[in-house]
Amino acid sequence: MFVQLLTYTPDPEQVAAAAARLCYSASSIDQLLDKSHAEGEALLQKILSLGHHSVLEHASFTFGIEGISRACSHQLVRHRIASFSQQSQRYVSHKKRFAAVTPPSIASRPVLKERYEALMEELHQVYGELLDEGIPAEDARFLLPNAAETKLVMTMNARELWHFFGLRCCRRAQWEIRAMAKDMLRLVRRAAPVIFAEAGPGCLHGSCPEGQMSCGAMAEVRREYEGLS
Repeated sequence: MFVQLLTYTPDPEQVAAAAARLCYSASSIDQLLDKSHAEGEALLQKILSLGHHSVLEHASFTFGIEGISRACSHQLVRHRIASFSQQSQRYVSHKKRFAAVTPPSIASRPVLKERYEALMEELHQVYGELLDEGIPAEDARFLLPNAAETKLVMTMNARELWHFFGLRCCRRAQWEIRAMAKDMLRLVRRAAPVIFAEAGPGCLHGSCPEGQMSCGAMAEVRREYEGLS
């Protein structure tokens, strides 16, 4: 898996702070943007502590994500307040070989891993045979498994990222999307440290939202995300 932050709103914290000031000020937008970064950071910290996250919607972040499975991307696109551009299995042929993600639970068991890889090889061979016989890639792709790797570009605003991290950084999230979310959080904390300083799984700021399904390791999770950089 490879996650990179391609681009984001220039000076996202100043933009969000200016939007917050605008609600309570008669000043021009240029005057609001001209405030010091220190003032903007202090205001954002106050706004975030009060739970007023709407101003974060003015800052957006675009990621390039490679090497995740289709099983992971199917979960990802459930986050509707986002934009996605994903590699097509209809127009991009995997005749040479489709790459596949192997879950750690399978990779750690040699006998099962061997059977898993053999099945992937058989699927690849049949996929290639279908293409050789003139079957369109859009039909041959019906053989491709959820394990098949994909790549995509995704854009989310900062408020939706907060929501995304709250759900997908949780230890009860599926392992692959959790690893991706954690990489994304590292990247945005560097780009906008004030906005995302407290972002992460829901248990960082209160009781575990999973209730009886909790992982039971809230203190450990909090230490993990406090030191994330």
